[in-house]
Amino acid sequence: MDYFSGRSNHRGMDKLAAMRTFVRIVDTGSLTAAASDLGTSLPTVVRTLATLERQIGVPLLNRTTRRIRLTDEGGQYLSLCRDVLSAIQETEHAVLSRRRELRGRLTVTASVEFGRRYVAPILARFLALHSGMSADLLLLNRVVNLVEEGVDVAIRIAHLRDSSLVAIPVGHVRRVVCASPSYLKRNGAPKAPSDVKDHRCIRHTILTPRNDWQFRVGQRKATIPITPVLTSNDIESALNACIGGLGLGMFLSYMVAPHLRAGRLICVLEPFEPEPVPVQIVYASSKLISTGVRAFTEFCAKELRQMKFG
Repeated sequence: MDYFSGRSNHRGMDKLAAMRTFVRIVDTGSLTAAASDLGTSLPTVVRTLATLERQIGVPLLNRTTRRIRLTDEGGQYLSLCRDVLSAIQETEHAVLSRRRELRGRLTVTASVEFGRRYVAPILARFLALHSGMSADLLLLNRVVNLVEEGVDVAIRIAHLRDSSLVAIPVGHVRRVVCASPSYLKRNGAPKAPSDVKDHRCIRHTILTPRNDWQFRVGQRKATIPITPVLTSNDIESALNACIGGLGLGMFLSYMVAPHLRAGRLICVLEPFEPEPVPVQIVYASSKLISTGVRAFTEFCAKELRQMKFG
């Protein structure tokens, strides 16, 4: 007897669902009780059993007005159904357990400041949830070649030009010009991009490698030369000088967000800011992504999307 042949004309029936229904009928002792237990109607249970019996080609149950009794073939089929359903349940449990108990090592990279403020805490929370995972965190102010340098995931603030990368957008940051209230009180606020030429400016070399700032005037880009009173490769030094009233500073919005909220800094020239820059989680499409890497990218994306970058 071929219980599992696919030669049935009843292609619309879900065989596993029918097997579960049959087992429920036997376990509960009646079609009515099985329907109640499964949350379905009695006619549905009757039709499912009849279709299953037609598929198999033998009666599974002898039904009277008072009770149901397994046929010999029904007893054999019941044993097979229990084995199949048990095996499926065990397999699903094993898969879910492996997913919960992630194991492996991943390498993550981000820019120094963004990585320190956002990525490092997120990665720490992920590792705390998955004791079988470990990670290397590389905070570098340069673009890392993911494949050549063996990096699994990068969080980048940039427009991507490499089509071999998979990108997951999680937000945007702005390039803003700020000053302290005391500086603006002494020197006034610039009204147009060209006004910055008459102000003392603080330059952070990672953001502005040359002595000029980029703005947007209408539909065109405007490059305005500046004369820095202070040039620094350290973001905290540049921020502290700006907060201290030394001059105007250009920063990414996430860098100054807490200072803006606290009133230590004020944004100027907002109508002339360049287009916002996307924040993206990226990985190489040429690499087979592991379960651990996929889990981290999903976790990181969810966390970053809840944050405000200013």
